[in-house]
Amino acid sequence: MTGVLIVIALIASLAYLFYAVTVRDAAQIPLLASGAVVLGIVFTAIAFVGGRAAWRSSIGGRDARAFGHAIVGGVAALVAAGCFAGAVILFMIRSG
Repeated sequence: MTGVLIVIALIASLAYLFYAVTVRDAAQIPLLASGAVVLGIVFTAIAFVGGRAAWRSSIGGRDARAFGHAIVGGVAALVAAGCFAGAVILFMIRSG
């Protein structure tokens, strides 16, 4: 159930970000910044689920699966950090 909700949130946030890229007026930068924040939140959730799945797999003795979950969770955490950094940069551009 959690995986389905995360996939839906990921698709919806990517669609919103795509919409924000197509807007050509003064509201484009705030739309891109809010889209980056929402995408960062989704990737943070993916990283959390990946970490929890890695922990559960390692306790169960499935080391290869745990390693795969850890890689996915780590990459998701890096993407989330990039999204938040991009949002901060866009907010600074807008205010400045």
